[in-house]
Amino acid sequence: MRRKTASRKTASRTTLALIGGTGLNELGSVLQTIAVETPYGEPSAPLRVIRDDEVRVLFLPRHGSPHRIPPHRVNYRANMRALKESGVDHVLAISAVGGIGEHCTPGSLHALDQIVDYTWGRQHSYSDTAEDELKHVDFSYPYEGPLRDCLLQASRDSDIELNDGACVGVFQGPRLESAAEIERARRDGCTLAGMTSMPEAGLARELALDYAGIGVVSNWGAGVIRGTISEDDIAETLRKPMERVRALIERAVEILAAAEP
Repeated sequence: MRRKTASRKTASRTTLALIGGTGLNELGSVLQTIAVETPYGEPSAPLRVIRDDEVRVLFLPRHGSPHRIPPHRVNYRANMRALKESGVDHVLAISAVGGIGEHCTPGSLHALDQIVDYTWGRQHSYSDTAEDELKHVDFSYPYEGPLRDCLLQASRDSDIELNDGACVGVFQGPRLESAAEIERARRDGCTLAGMTSMPEAGLARELALDYAGIGVVSNWGAGVIRGTISEDDIAETLRKPMERVRALIERAVEILAAAEP
């Protein structure tokens, strides 16, 4: 393992970072691990280099390795800063989510485009003290950018369904939501329920990172259908769609590599 206060990349080669959550704790063979120090502490785990050719690909397990950090305790500021300081151009966040909208069935994949933030008490900005630069970033379209377009192209090329557009309501966790909370989110326009998209997406925007998200539906949200939600059922439901996510990522990397000068 190599520890560094990471520096900006010197080559023009594209670097893609993958952030994996529940259901995607490991991704590919690890060529190298890099421990990065940031002013905000250490990220959830050392960065893992899983590809190092035309496109450099890094993997960061959001909840640590082993999977142990609850959503409200993730050091999002350190995670995003570590990626920025490691020369990352694009960030793809993969999240297990609950389905609220009729088309958000368990096992389906969604290219996120909007957010409603219901979290509280998280360190959600780099503009945090009088000494920090104060930034009011435009957050109208949290996921808009080249990587999102690339993922939709990868979906068409590989014939893997990736629904274009979903609004994720971000809850505090780690408990799952009540039926009343899901109903409120539905009235607010949310089609998915998650726990980790904020402040992650907002911090990415502050750092001017090209940030895209795929929501993988693991279960119906509470009260959408009658019944209980178990962790075992979630894990089983995620197994096959995560295979499709891996295939999408492979095709997206090919597209990014082809775009290299």
